Amino acid sequence: MNLALFDLDNTLLAGDSDFEWAQFLISRGVVDRELQEAKNIEFYEHYKAGTLDIYAFLEFQLAPLARHERSELDAWHREYMERHIRPIVTPQARTLVLEHLASGDLCAIVTATNSFVTGPIAREFGIANLIGTIPAVDVGSGRFSGQPTGTPSFQGGKITRVEQWLESQGLWWGSFEKSYFYSDSHNDLPLMQKVTHPVAVDPDDKLRAHATAAGWTTLSLR
Repeated sequence: MNLALFDLDNTLLAGDSDFEWAQFLISRGVVDRELQEAKNIEFYEHYKAGTLDIYAFLEFQLAPLARHERSELDAWHREYMERHIRPIVTPQARTLVLEHLASGDLCAIVTATNSFVTGPIAREFGIANLIGTIPAVDVGSGRFSGQPTGTPSFQGGKITRVEQWLESQGLWWGSFEKSYFYSDSHNDLPLMQKVTHPVAVDPDDKLRAHATAAGWTTLSLR
């Protein structure tokens, strides 16, 4: 059996699900456009530089979830999927996932984006396993608290979360003949260096340079 791990944003998607969720909320008048876009630019510059404070980012991104009932958020998400996500799911990405699933590989999406946003997207691809950042829920009310819980699935945290998931299945890295991780970002280098077959997908400049030097496979899903 092989293991196939997929980053989501700008890898399986020809865009960023977190950014698109923010744009959807702006269109709904839920968040302020000027503030949201300014903070998104600031966080994205840190992300590109590899200096993103993931906890500051998550505090900002998860705050809108805490201000609304789950039923309202779920209804919004259905509209968001139709308007913002399905248009950026490429046929090439669907084909890649289907090839791994058809081969009987154990597949998972591994993303820093929170699981409320990404859960339905993983199901859209037919991938049952999602390793995303987990938004905390208030047990009494069932509402999101606006804070993350556990280890964020970002940079080296992706290794931690994948290994916890594998352990919960009675598995480890040595359980697989081959392990793949598909990503676009140099922020994913820790996990890419952990698998036997790292694949750079429409990579950023830093990852492209590293992949070329290391002789890794590079492909485009656009």
